Amino acid sequence: MSKSSPRVPFGSSNRGNTVTVIEAPTRHSQRRKAIVAFWITLVVVALLGGTVASHYLHPIVGGLLAVLAGVLLGGIVFALIIAWPVLRIIWHWLPEIVLALGVVYGWTWLMQATPLWLALVLVVVLVGVPAMFHQVRHWVLAPVWCLVVRHRLRVCFASFIATNRSGTLPLILPARPTPAGERVWLWLRPGLSIKDLEQDGQVQKLAVACWANEVRVTRASRKHAALVRVDVTRREPLAHTVVSPLPDFVPDDMPANAPTSPAVPPVGVNLAEVPDPRGARATNINTPGDPRTRRPRNANVAPSDDEPSGFDPRDYA
Repeated sequence: MSKSSPRVPFGSSNRGNTVTVIEAPTRHSQRRKAIVAFWITLVVVALLGGTVASHYLHPIVGGLLAVLAGVLLGGIVFALIIAWPVLRIIWHWLPEIVLALGVVYGWTWLMQATPLWLALVLVVVLVGVPAMFHQVRHWVLAPVWCLVVRHRLRVCFASFIATNRSGTLPLILPARPTPAGERVWLWLRPGLSIKDLEQDGQVQKLAVACWANEVRVTRASRKHAALVRVDVTRREPLAHTVVSPLPDFVPDDMPANAPTSPAVPPVGVNLAEVPDPRGARATNINTPGDPRTRRPRNANVAPSDDEPSGFDPRDYA
């Protein structure tokens, strides 16, 4: 009979007796931040507003108006911080939400502005043309893949990539399509570095999660180490046949065997006629009357009257 393991509050234990501790609930954390932000906004707006309003109104009236403005602005900040988890999800899915609203309201407007048969024809054309032509389909699907990659990277960061002590994930910046795939920019929060994305095979995990062939993580700026670029490779554009535009510049009336450059007579070089510099130098060295003849440094030869005694530069020729 197996013994059941005791439950660990705010976490669970595995076979290695490692306890996974979960941070405080998000609602409690957001409420505490919202209260602090409310009081800070109230005090700052009340002091600044009361100082400015006292020059135009009675000090008591100006102070009351400043406190009222501080309460209103503090309440707005409080509401935004409380609703930030929901607003963050809406921000993450904002392109999809806008696209869905565009499709729904666009179809409604099309049905009201045109007859039914014309609306169906337009829909068939808009859907059928990208499906028939590869290039058009690539242009349509490239932005879609950018949205998919951003969501897949967010899932990877929340699943297996290390975060800072407060649990903050990297900020995912805009993405754009490339000939090989997609390119996404990231802004790393304090406590993170590019090494966190490269250690323990994290790049291979990113490639698997993004349904890609390869993922490369590099720095995107020399000044800011927090700006990181993620290149997702899905295809090899250089593996296909590359059409060169050079044949279009060839005239149509040119024969197939015509020379492409004016005829130049070949210039031959007879190496037997070229003197060997090493042999010529050896001959000159052995010639007694040659001024470049090398003499031994320690030779017991008395210098002539027309030659100066001492250092002779010809010894080093």
